[in-house]
Order: sequence, then structure tokens, then C-alpha cells
Amino acid sequence: MYTTLIDAEHLARALAGPGQDSVLVLDCGFDLTDPEAGRRQYEAGHIPGAAYVHLDETLSGPKTGMNGRHPLPDREAFAAALAALGANRDTQIVAYDNAGGMYAARLWWLLRWIGHDAVAVLDGGMGAWKAAGQPLSTEPPAPRAPGDLAARAGRQRTLTYAEMREALESGGRVVLDARAPDRYRGENETLDKVGGHIPGARNRFFRDNLGADGRFLSAEQLRQAFTERMDGRAPDAVVNQCGSGVTACHNLLAMEIAGLAGAALYPGSWSEWSAQPGAPVAAGPDA
Repeated sequence: MYTTLIDAEHLARALAGPGQDSVLVLDCGFDLTDPEAGRRQYEAGHIPGAAYVHLDETLSGPKTGMNGRHPLPDREAFAAALAALGANRDTQIVAYDNAGGMYAARLWWLLRWIGHDAVAVLDGGMGAWKAAGQPLSTEPPAPRAPGDLAARAGRQRTLTYAEMREALESGGRVVLDARAPDRYRGENETLDKVGGHIPGARNRFFRDNLGADGRFLSAEQLRQAFTERMDGRAPDAVVNQCGSGVTACHNLLAMEIAGLAGAALYPGSWSEWSAQPGAPVAAGPDA
């Protein structure tokens, strides 16, 4: 069972072996500035047998204008959507994307949130698959019988806006912001109406989890990097956030790889925080 990462070679073996029916590959490609770009790229070529899941349609819930740009989906509805694609309680699910794992990590986190541990992200994504000389397909996946995946108690913790305000006032948690440094500083904000960051949050840009080849750094490298950001706190005192609760999952995956499991997600993230009346805002470089 793969629970964090899988490389292209091992995925290709799994898809060619006798247990291939117990593996479900999901393409999570997306572009925040062009919501249909991922689907077009999937149709132009994807891992053979992979199904497509859309960030807005499957990996997020309804927006109210106050709960962020990508609120969490309903747990039961999310499980049902993947069961309809053939996911069973014992299915090994592999997620990949075209963006360094930022969307695949969202699917990884959501599945663990509903109690499904057999989920991994393809390390290096589509780029690694192509570099390994593996084939692509433009054909839709063969229909699968509906699976029995259902929401169960998961290990992933979340905080609400109110709990984040309480944590900010008490100083009891370390908040890590996964956005690019310029957006963290309040510069070049193009996705949310207000620029800046949650006061006291530390910047940990999610792309710093990757090496030059687009794959995750070693567990040791990630552990050192996150430990330096955690101010001596235990992982369960850490809250990860970003713009809308998507790239924060990349940091949560990196922490899991590093052996620093237990951190929480603030799902609404900056897009929810900055929409709340009276929410404090900070700007400028990381301390």
C-alpha cells in the first residue's frame, strides 16, 4: 500500500500487473486561471485508464462568498463521487497532475480526511511519467462497476475561522502559509480581493518541497525545512493554510513524508480569512 508517494516505474508495474483492477488512477490537472484547462489537457493525453476529477466539481464544495474559493466538499458526497468512478474501500488510489502535485495533494488529503489511507501522489506528476517513457492515451477509461468507498473517520484535522482567531489570540499554534512569497507579502494578489497574510503566519512556499526535477525532496531535507519553520512546536501544533486550502495540502503531504504527521488544515485559508469583517491582516516579509 502506497500512502504518500509512488514513482512512475512502480505505478507502471502496478498498472501492468495482475492486481491492476485494484488500482485507480485519477488525473487532477487544473489551472486556477482557466478552470477548464485541466480537462482539455486530460483529453489531449493522460495516463492510460486514468479518470479525470475536477477541482471545482469534485474536490471542492459549494461556495457562499464567505467560505473561501475552494471549500471542502461534503464528506459523503465526495466519497460517493469516487465510488462512482470505481473506488472501493481497499482500492489503491494514485493521484497526479500537471502542476507539481498541488492538486493531486488536495485529493490525497481529502481521501485521508474520509478515512482512506491507500492513496499516493505520483512523484513528479505527468512530467515524470513522460520522462520515464510511459505511454499516454486519449481514450476514456473503461467503465468500472461502482465501488463501495464510503466516508469513515479520518485522521486529518481541520480548523474553522473561529478556531483560527482563537489560536491567533492564544499564540498556541504555528501557522504555515503555502503561497508564493510575493502573495504572502501582500504583493501581486490576483486571486483574492485583499492582499497580505494572517498575522503571525510563517511562509513555507509549497514549491520549495520539490527539487529541480519536480519531485519531492528527501524525507530528511523536508524534515529539516519544516522543523526550522515550526519554532520548536510539535506537528500537532501546526496549521497549514494557503489561498484557498489547496496548496496547503502539498505542505501537509510533505510533512507526512518527513515523518511530521499530525498537522491541521485551515480549509478556508486566506480567501475565507480575508472575506471576514474585522479579520486582522498583516503584510510584508516573513519574520
